Amino acid sequence: MKRREFITLLGGAAAWPVAARAQQAAMPVIGFLSGQSPDNSAHLVMMFRRGLAEIGYTEGQNVAIEYRWALGQNDRLPALAADLVGRRVTVIAATAGGGTPASLAAKAATTTIPIVFSSGADPVKLGLVASLNRPGGNVTGISWLTFALDGKRLGLLRELLPKLPVLPVLLNPTFLDATRQLGEIQQAAQTIRQDITILNASTIREIDAAFETLAQMRPGALLLAADPFFHSRREQITTLAARHTIPTIYEDRDFIVAGGLMSYGASFPDAVRQVGVYTGRILRGEKPADLPVLQPTKFEMAINLKSAKALGITIPDKVLALADEVIE
Repeated sequence: MKRREFITLLGGAAAWPVAARAQQAAMPVIGFLSGQSPDNSAHLVMMFRRGLAEIGYTEGQNVAIEYRWALGQNDRLPALAADLVGRRVTVIAATAGGGTPASLAAKAATTTIPIVFSSGADPVKLGLVASLNRPGGNVTGISWLTFALDGKRLGLLRELLPKLPVLPVLLNPTFLDATRQLGEIQQAAQTIRQDITILNASTIREIDAAFETLAQMRPGALLLAADPFFHSRREQITTLAARHTIPTIYEDRDFIVAGGLMSYGASFPDAVRQVGVYTGRILRGEKPADLPVLQPTKFEMAINLKSAKALGITIPDKVLALADEVIE
């Protein structure tokens, strides 16, 4: 090889990493903010990426993602959100289960960077958006009033176990909409003439203590109120329910995959996919203020027959017929 050609080749090789870094730096960056951990959110991250792909964005190719996980410690979210703002990300996706605290932390951190949230609480009441149809400002997303389905879950539990003298309800009193949630459950119980008793838990130790109380009560079943904190502790809760042989209905199929008995609720994975779609649309140039807050269109009921057998329960055919997914 001639000397001039060799020098030219070396120069090109040296310049390539610089060019690659410049190209990478030019990529839009998504700040992905979650109150949970990557270990129990891998399937939701996959759905978020799927939503992005529907709009033409692939991580590492034409978009970068900075992940921030609070690992179940919501008091860390404000600092994590501030870090993403300091890194000047293009858009913040506050999602992946337990999205409400992450959404509030993101909104408090910036009024200019677009934010796409997923939340089980009322986003208007929380002050995330001005209205569902016209969000205004820099925030939009996906809202499903998860707790509004607690009454439906109570009715399904009665279909499964019609003779329940008193039904315990495990509720997190620190949930942002706990008062309204309790009212919904009480109204549903009155409608079907079901006596209920409320147990509260908002920490890991209080969950353990609540199940110790339940073990002494020997209830026929349990309704676990919808709550992001409970969702993050699903392994602990389903294990305790199985240990104390308490048939329990949950808000989401993730509990059933973890060994729970039955669930009914909006599809979290599909909601997170929609967050990915909205994030991609904003990257493409659309404004959050022009994107109405979406509400769920897909609901899922799941039953774990293995858990039912361990609990000594036979699932009636009419209940099985309602299920979207049966795990055997």
